[in-house]
Amino acid sequence: MDRQPVTGWTHSFYRYPARFSPRFAATAVAQFSAPGDVVLDPYMGGGTTVVEGVVAGRQVVGNDLNSLATFVAKVKTTSLSDADVSAIEGWASRAVPSFGYRRDASELEPFVDPVRTKNLTLARARFIKKAVAAALASITELESEAARNFTRCVVLRVGQGALDGRERQTSLRQFRERVAETTAEMLTSITAFAEAARKAGGTAVILNRDAAELDQAPPFRGDALRASLVVTSPPYPGVHVLYHRWQVDGRRETPAPYWIAGCNDGEGASFYNFSDRRQAAADNYFKHSLITLKAIRRVVREGGHMIQMVAFNRPNDQLPRYLANMEAAGFAEVSAGSGARIWRQVPHRKWHAVLQGTTHSANEVVLVHRAT
Repeated sequence: MDRQPVTGWTHSFYRYPARFSPRFAATAVAQFSAPGDVVLDPYMGGGTTVVEGVVAGRQVVGNDLNSLATFVAKVKTTSLSDADVSAIEGWASRAVPSFGYRRDASELEPFVDPVRTKNLTLARARFIKKAVAAALASITELESEAARNFTRCVVLRVGQGALDGRERQTSLRQFRERVAETTAEMLTSITAFAEAARKAGGTAVILNRDAAELDQAPPFRGDALRASLVVTSPPYPGVHVLYHRWQVDGRRETPAPYWIAGCNDGEGASFYNFSDRRQAAADNYFKHSLITLKAIRRVVREGGHMIQMVAFNRPNDQLPRYLANMEAAGFAEVSAGSGARIWRQVPHRKWHAVLQGTTHSANEVVLVHRAT
């Protein structure tokens, strides 16, 4: 099992929670599909499977309920024109030096969402908040949507590094320098990705909907398309993951990523996790999981495979329930060569999770199933 940091292609555009290994996704795509096949990730998160599938020449459909995930995945897989690249480079050299706290507040007010900037008035965040607002104001000058979204993603990535879980305050000078550096790095990455995708013939379709409605999505509606392979990492039962918030100044939560990305937030954490983590039996999780697994099965051809990585808070009782859901949905488990399932401890956990030591939720298992 790969324990290396998530790097390569456009994977570093945003540190999405609960990311999984690009090498894992790439290996699954190579072993269980052929060039031109349809590959699906119904819970795509930051789009790891989508990126790896596209550069491998697959026709990839990525879906997520979270609009932030959709935004990030689209930016990671959208090619830029020469005009876009030139405009973005001009933005980095012209606009970035103006990001700062000396800008008139009334000038930036239209670009500050009071709801989605909650807790950004705290000591470690308020100067970065104003710099981000200045960045968002400058982005409107870019002509194409692709260029605007790309630069939003630059600010999103740098803003996350400056605010999320930071123990030390980031200075405005550091913020501006990092925006300029990140713009150059991301332009290099997206150019390389686009060229690899062009040579391989891979394509991506990005959806933003409940996985339970996948069979109603245009790519699959009316038996128009069926996936040969599903590679994914679903929400984990009983495991708390903040898919929709950053934690600033003492772990106070803020929906700032939605402000920067220009996306709409959903609801609470349970909206993205199938259920509330406080439910001891997690009955709602398994109820909703079964609904989505049945929808996934309806868009997978018979004999197609589903490869997933999932963790459990209480594996002794939750893993059998999950496997029962897979069987009820129309999937049969395929044993690995050794006959044993592959487990790994989750790497690169945040400091507040590490303090709790080794827990069940820190261990993931790879499940391989075939559509019957």
